This record gives sequence, C-alpha cells and structure tokens, in this order.
Amino acid sequence: MLPTFKNPLMPAAFIGHGSPMNALLPHSDPYVQALTQLSANLPLPSAILVISAHWQTEGTFVLNSLTPKTIHDFYGFPEELHKVLYPAPGSPECALKINSLVNTEKIQFDNGKWGLDHGSWSILKHLYPQAEIPVLQLSLDTRKTPNEHYALAAQLKELRKMGVLILGSGNIVHNLRKISFTRNAQAFDWAFEFDLWTKTALENRDDRALTEDFHSSEAGRLSVPTLEHYLPLLYVLGASDENESVRFIYEELQNASISMRSFVVPGT
Repeated sequence: MLPTFKNPLMPAAFIGHGSPMNALLPHSDPYVQALTQLSANLPLPSAILVISAHWQTEGTFVLNSLTPKTIHDFYGFPEELHKVLYPAPGSPECALKINSLVNTEKIQFDNGKWGLDHGSWSILKHLYPQAEIPVLQLSLDTRKTPNEHYALAAQLKELRKMGVLILGSGNIVHNLRKISFTRNAQAFDWAFEFDLWTKTALENRDDRALTEDFHSSEAGRLSVPTLEHYLPLLYVLGASDENESVRFIYEELQNASISMRSFVVPGT
C-alpha cells in the first residue's frame, strides 16, 4: 500500500535534462542549484514516476522491479559517466496502482527488462542524491498521438493525491542535428523563438496549443524534429489542471539547440 499523503496534492515537474554530462556538474552549477532548491521546496514524495524521453516502446510499460537497474543508454562519453549508479528502490505497489488507474488500455509491466535510464538518473542524482525514494518509469508509446499521451496522463492525476511526484524528463527544444558541442554556444533564433512560445503558452496554461500547435511554425518543427523529448512535458500538463499555475525553476538554452527550461506545477 502506498502511504497516506498528508498534503492535498503533490506537485508535478518537467525537467530539461540535456546532455548526460549534466549528471556530473558540480553543486555550484546554477542548473544543479535549481534542482537542489526544487527538491528542498517539495514535500517528500512517497514515490517518483518519471516519464523519460529515452524509453520508447510499442504499448505503454511501467517499471515494476523492486530494485531497478541503472542503464547507461549512450556511448562516446567518459568512463566516469558510465560508472554512475542510482540505486533507488522500485515500487511494485505503485506500478499496480498505475495499472488500475488507467482504464483505456492495459499498462504492461516491464518485469526487469528496462531500468532507470539517463533521462531519470541524470536529474534524480541532483534532486535526491541519497536515492532513498522509490522510483518508477513509464514508457512513451510510439503509436500514440500527442493528444493521446495527454489523455493518458490525465488518468495518472490521482497519483498526486498519494504523494507520487510525476516527473517529466526531456527538452522543449531538442535538435541534435544542429547541436554545438560548446555548452554556452549562442542559441539559434528558431530555438529561442520556440522556447519563448512555449513559455508563453505555459504561463497561459494553453494546454491545447501545447498539445496540438507545437509544429505550426518553422521554429517548432526545427525545435521538435522528433517527439520523444517534447512528450514528457505533456504528461506533466495532463496530470495537472489548467487552473494550476506554472513556475519556471530554470531557463537556459544550451549547445545552441537544447532548451533546459524546467518548471513545476502548481507554481505557488
């Protein structure tokens, strides 16, 4: 059984994770400080459900392992990064609850085939470095439309009443074909334009525009050439109400074509 949560509703958050190398940033880095401050201001979660850009499947899966493994789902990075472990426990109880909440499809258990990929542990390492909170991941069904992802997220809203932190991990702007390997390289005009468009839509809680109109401009098509890094944002919106305000906890464009914009709802 998930513990009774004393607060009325756990916040939800979207975190831009960017390069896996961000996992190795020092505590003094502004991005790390923003994540540290966020976790300090949040109620202690009973569990964390991460929707990571890096787990794409046919059908929707959820981790149900008691001890999810750390996955190093990248190559060409320093050995130091491959040695990072995030030994958080899992929560089969929460996986069962997710399965029971969703009535539009069968949520499948991964049964140990997946684990915590870098979309999870690269940010959790800064948010909760002790790895003491149970963590699960929910996969992105590649067959779903953005509206269908948003609708699935709405069925997970009940988890917030149980103290579960719903955490989307991706990037609003994510175009690796245009990337600069200099972290502080000047952002492309189109990246800045779409990041600002998204910021305004979030401030106005225009969930319809964010779900349906993100490809309506050339800036949007360049910023979201593939969906997987954008979709986790829709899970945070879908699992919240449009009257819940957004508070930005970090705003930066890295590597010319990556937005690190991160936010929490409710933003009070």
